[in-house]
Amino acid sequence: MTANVLDAIVLFGDSITQGGWEPHGFSQRLAYVYARKLDVINRGLSGYNTEWAIPVFEQIIAKKSERPYVPRVALLTIWFGANDACIPPSPQHVPLPKYKANLTHLIQIIKSPSSEHHSPETQILLITPPPINTYQRGADLASRTPPQALDRKFAITRSYADAVKDVGKNEGIPVLDVWTALFEAAGRDEKQLEKFSDDGLHLNAAGYTIVFHLLIDTIQKELPGLHYEHLPQVFSPWAEINLEDPRSSLNARRLEL
Repeated sequence: MTANVLDAIVLFGDSITQGGWEPHGFSQRLAYVYARKLDVINRGLSGYNTEWAIPVFEQIIAKKSERPYVPRVALLTIWFGANDACIPPSPQHVPLPKYKANLTHLIQIIKSPSSEHHSPETQILLITPPPINTYQRGADLASRTPPQALDRKFAITRSYADAVKDVGKNEGIPVLDVWTALFEAAGRDEKQLEKFSDDGLHLNAAGYTIVFHLLIDTIQKELPGLHYEHLPQVFSPWAEINLEDPRSSLNARRLEL
């Protein structure tokens, strides 16, 4: 375990967050631009929905008593919904009202002063699930052994994306509308979404590129103090080191959150 020196960005979500570490994934690119400023921690959990995410979240976010000894979370992204939006009888399905309640609960774990995980310095961004390409997804599932039926529908996934925007509005939390960004980039043509996904569900490099730029633009607009261009390096650039007394200029500079 490294010492408590750099604070962090935590990415919490399902497989689409987990896949952010793939080449050209959004979390990989985020880690690069925030190098020496904020560590990027990917807590993507393939297959998870919001119901299963809550008990995990309560374990990965430090309690008040633990916080003096661990890095602070400067920014938290919450990106669920692709699995919640599965259609019954999928075990991953979470009804829409429960999905909205779960997202709200995840936010309140951080925001509520009565929560044992209350973290007033943590900024939160919600991310909508991306649109599903039922043509690609259906073909992928049909090719498996044994073949599987289509487990998601385009309009249903859109309703879950709309629900994220509702929760964000109610809680005063900025929202990355990935659903709309990708659908617009596809010319509002479901079949053209194949440019951004190889299986109709998960994003490829082109899809993650859109997510990355949308995330950076949203940070600049909604949380400009956390934009990577506005943050100092925690340890001085080498050109600023006091050559006569190096140690005097090599102390960590913690961010003001």
